[in-house]
Amino acid sequence: MERAILELLEHRDPAATICPSDAARAVYSGDDDGWRALMEPARRAARRLVTAGEVDITQGGRPVDPAKARGPIRIRRAR
Repeated sequence: MERAILELLEHRDPAATICPSDAARAVYSGDDDGWRALMEPARRAARRLVTAGEVDITQGGRPVDPAKARGPIRIRRAR
């Protein structure tokens, strides 16, 4: 999942963000909505990447503490 997040960000503008659902869809091999079961694994992968200094998790365009983030999040390259 971490690789999917980093690859998606690599193909976007440096300031762009992605949703965890983008990563979930990228790794899901089915053509139904089974990717939804991968949403929490995608959020956990993003948190691990924050710890590694690779990405930031944002809400409202501002970085947030991943442990305190509730609701929709976005993922961007670390600045």
